[in-house]
Amino acid sequence: MDMFNLCIIKPNKNAFSETFIQEHIDRIKANKKVLYGGAFPLYDDDGKFLIRSKIGLLSYFIQKRIFKKQEINVRTKALARYLKLNNIDVVLAEYGMVGAMVAAACKHAGIPLVVHFHGADAHHNKTISTYKKLYKKAFSYSSAIIAVSNDMVEALKGLGAPAKKIVLNPYGVDAAKFPQIDISQSGPDFLTIGRFVEKKSPVSTVRAFKKVHEKHPEARLWMVGTGALYEDVKATIERLNLNDQVTLTGVLTSGDIHKLMKKMRCYVQHSVTAADGDMEGTPNTILEAGSSGLAIVSTQHAGIREAVINGETGYLVPEHDIDGMATYMIKIAEDVQLAVELGAKEAAHIRKNYDIHDRIDILTNILKQAIKKD
Repeated sequence: MDMFNLCIIKPNKNAFSETFIQEHIDRIKANKKVLYGGAFPLYDDDGKFLIRSKIGLLSYFIQKRIFKKQEINVRTKALARYLKLNNIDVVLAEYGMVGAMVAAACKHAGIPLVVHFHGADAHHNKTISTYKKLYKKAFSYSSAIIAVSNDMVEALKGLGAPAKKIVLNPYGVDAAKFPQIDISQSGPDFLTIGRFVEKKSPVSTVRAFKKVHEKHPEARLWMVGTGALYEDVKATIERLNLNDQVTLTGVLTSGDIHKLMKKMRCYVQHSVTAADGDMEGTPNTILEAGSSGLAIVSTQHAGIREAVINGETGYLVPEHDIDGMATYMIKIAEDVQLAVELGAKEAAHIRKNYDIHDRIDILTNILKQAIKKD
């Protein structure tokens, strides 16, 4: 089987932090349709509403907004009709809650379903509570369930996913877009990238950097992104008198991030398990920094423990260990040759185990196998 008809269903039309989904859209070799609009798709790739009739729309809004129903027959039928009209061979649901909500439509249309989990959908307490019953239906119907870390594999088993259906396939990085850079002439410059949310604990990164700055006043930190904790981060920077040492860039394009990486020595990320259970999958930013040959200091969290070999290709500390993180950041600030050696080993590790072409080939094969099983 060469070409096949694939429908990718994602929750958001555009999200700067979901580059992994865009990689699927751009790289999987298939005739693709893309739907979006929350946990259940409402719009096609032309922005047209899937439910076309006025009566259907009225029924949908009444059941959703007044009765708070998850399983809405008119919506399920609209999606099933769309899949059949477009001769879809297989559906790839990006995020577990999307898979949970579309499984009935796929079953109704007789089209195989592959559910790709990414992070919060396998760990966030409220999400799991909201979708648990529908998860079980999706687990039963789906042909395959994709996890991006060993932690996630175990979490999905705990939620009732059949072990034989779970496939571990982490994200990948394009080494051509993130080639290894020469950091031998770099200063003690640190970079972190990501949404400012609890599971990425950006305030912890700032607090660790404060300890670095106390020993090395010339050190600098760049923080790329935005999010709910932005004001907390900004206030922490001001309280610790780091306004001249920490730069908040806001959201940057992939190209601008790569340009910034060329000026850095070390990538830092203090990922933690949030109070509500939310966790990372395998952060793309770690893979991109690793491919670029930056030294990495992060935490012993989710897929990071596989993407970075602690003590060999980078340093990982326990979650919330700010002193430990600072200690390794100081070590790298004081020894550029150590940073070079760590970065080179990490770049080789990423190229061997996280090449985007290999990851997409595996995902494509999973989708083709789902079609064959049908």
